[in-house]
Amino acid sequence: MPTNAIELLKSHSLPMLIEEEIQRVILKGEYAPGDRINEKELVLRFGTSRGPIREALRSLESSGLIEQIPNRGVFVRKLSAAEAANMYDVRAVLFALAGRLMAMRATPEEIARLRGFAQAMDEAIARGDVEAYLRGNFALHEFIVTHAGNPVLASQYLSLIKQLRLYRTRNLMLPESMRASNDEHHEMIDAIAAHDPERAASTHLNHVATAKQRLMATPNIA
Repeated sequence: MPTNAIELLKSHSLPMLIEEEIQRVILKGEYAPGDRINEKELVLRFGTSRGPIREALRSLESSGLIEQIPNRGVFVRKLSAAEAANMYDVRAVLFALAGRLMAMRATPEEIARLRGFAQAMDEAIARGDVEAYLRGNFALHEFIVTHAGNPVLASQYLSLIKQLRLYRTRNLMLPESMRASNDEHHEMIDAIAAHDPERAASTHLNHVATAKQRLMATPNIA
């Protein structure tokens, strides 16, 4: 086994590694909302016993990405339109507060980091690299909420978006969605850089509101 793989196993438990891989394939699109996840197939895929598989699935269930239905099995969680709309409404308010707080306290170094995220996403769009764009998108949002100076806000927001991540991923797969979303990112960053709390709150709220509109216009949810 390569040295880097050995080090990875030393720093991560087997269930954690399996959890990360299952999450990756779900977000990549191998499973759609509502699809059943076959435990036996996972055992064969990872060459391990059922124990680590079940532990990984329990962790993914607690994050809201999958759900276990008694007597039926494990399924990728499928949100109803009402559930998704409610989550997006709460997310919008939390993200607006994060933007407001960032505008009040952002350092030049933090603003430079934000502009770096947006530029990297512009470059990913130009070369059609969806995965790189998604990584940058999620990193930008997480950076804002974790640097807003309110740990309770960050905890609540990050917990909520775990349940929405599959839908956010599917919602951003189209080039026009990526372009529109990153244009909004630039507006958000400009407001933070101007240290304008009201403008920052408005642009952050609008960003999530328009994402909600895009999601509701797609067949991703019931």
